[in-house]
Amino acid sequence: MTGCRSDLALLDIDYWSRRSGIERILVTLGNHEPYNEYTPLLEAHPGRAIRVSQFVWLLPRPWRLEIHGREILSLGGAASVDRKWRTPGKDWWDDERILDEHVVAASARSADVMVTHESPDDTPVAQVAALPRCNPNGFPDDALEESAASRAQVDKVWTAVNPKLLFHGHMHVAGSGTTADGHTVVSLGRDAAEGNAALLDLVDMSVGIPSLRVLRGW
Repeated sequence: MTGCRSDLALLDIDYWSRRSGIERILVTLGNHEPYNEYTPLLEAHPGRAIRVSQFVWLLPRPWRLEIHGREILSLGGAASVDRKWRTPGKDWWDDERILDEHVVAASARSADVMVTHESPDDTPVAQVAALPRCNPNGFPDDALEESAASRAQVDKVWTAVNPKLLFHGHMHVAGSGTTADGHTVVSLGRDAAEGNAALLDLVDMSVGIPSLRVLRGW
């Protein structure tokens, strides 16, 4: 890793991971990432997770792992609807896009759990489905079109992989929903907001959403 801010952030994460007894953090990349740092690392070791600190690993797109007999698929990337107000190469990078090659590789076989940053387009989460229609932040039409195309990429993988559970962030709203055929999507809230974390029991596949009060130990 390079860059003072990135290094300091990782030191902070490592400190709190030690304090909390967390053994490993696997990162599904999203948008607004410093891809100028991450892409060269991932390209130098294709198909491998990259360790960037004592506890933190960056996952390539896509990435699969098995935990307690459950197959988990990670598919990073998401469209930045606010890129109009960002500077390419400084705080926005084209590498955030979910490419067709990522979709093909991710769709190779089924998985029990899917972890993404981007939401699927055909989401059963009412709070997320309402955002493109209402556009409360007034994002430009071309950005909304890019977002729809990005969500469609996730849809393709979601349909092919057919996971029981899908977790995503990006939309900054917390909520969940289940499709008619029993597939659940969990949208996590933004940092420091209620619903920004979920606990998954891989034995019975139950999901818990702890409150901020519990997470902060109040």
